[in-house]
Amino acid sequence: MADYKTKDNRNIALLGHGSEGKTTLTEAMLFAAGMIDRQGKVEAGNTVTDFDPEENKRTISISAATAPVEWKGTKINVIDVPGYFDFIGEMMGPLRVVETAAIVVGAVSGLTVGAEKAWAYAKKNNVARMFIVNRMDAENANYERTIEQLREKFGSSVVPVLLPIGEGANFKGVVNVLENKAYGGKGKDLKEMPVPADMAGAIESATAEITEAAAEAVDELLEKYFEEGELSHEEILQGFSAGMKSGTIVPVVPVSAITGIGVAKLLDIMSAYLHSPEHTEYTGINPKNGEAVTRKGAGDPFSAFVFKTIADPFVGKLSLLKVCSGTLTSGTALYNANAEKSEKAGGLFIMRGKNQMNIGQVNTGDIAALSKLQITNTGDTLCDAANPVRFEQIEFPEPCVQKAVFAAKQGEEDKVFGGLARLQEEDPSIRLEKNVETTETILWGQGELHLDVIRNKLQSKFGANAVLQDPRIPYRETIRKTVSCQGRHKKQSGGHGQFGDVWIEFRPIGDTNIDFEFEDAVVGGVVPRNFIPSVEKGLRENIKKGVLAGYPMVGLHAKLYDGSYHPVDSSEMAFKTAARIAYKKGCMDASPVLLEPIMHVEVLVPDEYMGDVMGDMNKRRGRIMGMNQVDGLQQVVAEAPLAEMFKYATDLRSMTQARGSFTMKFERYEEVPADVAKKIIESAQKDEDEEE
Repeated sequence: MADYKTKDNRNIALLGHGSEGKTTLTEAMLFAAGMIDRQGKVEAGNTVTDFDPEENKRTISISAATAPVEWKGTKINVIDVPGYFDFIGEMMGPLRVVETAAIVVGAVSGLTVGAEKAWAYAKKNNVARMFIVNRMDAENANYERTIEQLREKFGSSVVPVLLPIGEGANFKGVVNVLENKAYGGKGKDLKEMPVPADMAGAIESATAEITEAAAEAVDELLEKYFEEGELSHEEILQGFSAGMKSGTIVPVVPVSAITGIGVAKLLDIMSAYLHSPEHTEYTGINPKNGEAVTRKGAGDPFSAFVFKTIADPFVGKLSLLKVCSGTLTSGTALYNANAEKSEKAGGLFIMRGKNQMNIGQVNTGDIAALSKLQITNTGDTLCDAANPVRFEQIEFPEPCVQKAVFAAKQGEEDKVFGGLARLQEEDPSIRLEKNVETTETILWGQGELHLDVIRNKLQSKFGANAVLQDPRIPYRETIRKTVSCQGRHKKQSGGHGQFGDVWIEFRPIGDTNIDFEFEDAVVGGVVPRNFIPSVEKGLRENIKKGVLAGYPMVGLHAKLYDGSYHPVDSSEMAFKTAARIAYKKGCMDASPVLLEPIMHVEVLVPDEYMGDVMGDMNKRRGRIMGMNQVDGLQQVVAEAPLAEMFKYATDLRSMTQARGSFTMKFERYEEVPADVAKKIIESAQKDEDEEE
């Protein structure tokens, strides 16, 4: 592959709803540019960017993959990004390293939720946007209707740069509005053709829209446009480029990825009009002194940002990165500004899907991969040790679905959890944590499909079989009234016997955040001083298992106030046993109750889904605490039991056509309603009987 200068690079992320044809379009672009000999198909499992066994099995994209396309003196780094919401974490890295987000929408399906989300994330990352209307060859394809939907949602910045010649089975070419020229033919077999006479009105209208948008992008051009009512071709292109960069112009291009019609002209638009990383500035901090640092261009010291990691059990770790300043060669000394340690790479590559192409040098603005980095993770900055800089890390969406994960076979725990740690390097949108109370390891992800894919990847990549199931709820128990109870342990078995006798008052503290308080109120030596710690120890050991369902007892105050002893048979063990007897009898008489974790939930939804969301929350035993307006959406603030929230991510997605999102955190413990508590206690008893 040729050595491309910064001005000749274009970095583009293909985004959009699932199954809109992003991977097929990537294939069509590679084929049109002669990068591949034949165009693969997603259904056949032979595309360049869908190479993971899970992707081939499910016929969907799961991971972002790069596909550099060489076209007319430019190198277009296309990043094919999954569209399914479970893999939204895969969008975050690419949006940090591209200059343009190309959002793919269907000519039949029109504007989708995935396109709306892609727009929002691209805007948040200050990335220029364009729309590609795919499937123009499909029955019922309608370019004009799709443009209107986009304009209605995103405003007049949306302008058609290419117009389709025909639709559906009659789609045979495109007109470039900026050139007023028509082109037909598939893929690389592009031929100029006469502009259809019946398209004159549409071309004139589109030209006026582009001219007006170009004028509005540059103040000087706007003044001239007001004065003279027109702009020269060069001025239109100047304004178009400025508007693309600022986000005030969002071009729209029609194609058919399946037939290849329009794809070559799409590459022309990307090559000629989308801006390069040449004048992009990157601001970070110097990790040594915390001062702000700016990097730009080849003249600055080397720096690069790692936006994705691939965990390969055979090749080792591959780190995909963008060179932000300076030049990267296979001999460049690397310094990880996040770990503040030197790093050594195994090799320098350009990645096309899974294929690695050795390269000697990567210039500013280009995308490449380093192999076998030991300490570098996604979101880290590599730089020159003498001129360190650390760029802001990637903000991944909070995972919202959790499952308890176990090794399928005893003895394979290290294999399973070691593999999960490697997959977490590859996909930071998952999280692994240990629940101290239930002793379970919890795997968090973006959805049930996401977690299922992780489990299958664990098996296919690392040969580790895991089982996923709903986590145990960390219920607790407490008491509601004060009781006094005797615990008496007496045993005679020849020789020394065992004797311990205590009277303990149990009462609720009133604060379940406090587990246990012990009060020594013994007077007159009825329980010798040396046995009192044994009573406390016996109680502390036993509150780990409550009297109703075996969950930890909390909010319990125990006052030892009386008892008796035997000068020979009394021992520490005897008094510990006496304390256990008193605890079990006393707490059963003290009106014990189950407590459950209550979560603070914040749901963001468009207005039209408010009724469904609030009704559903009530069914989950939730309480609506308030409502607010946040960024044009309704925020529903609620409290709900954790037990009712395990499937909420999936249900909310279904209720709101994937437009809703939520966050959840622990708030406090509350008493479980009697009818629910009865089922929990019965289930716990059944589990205990089965263990015995």
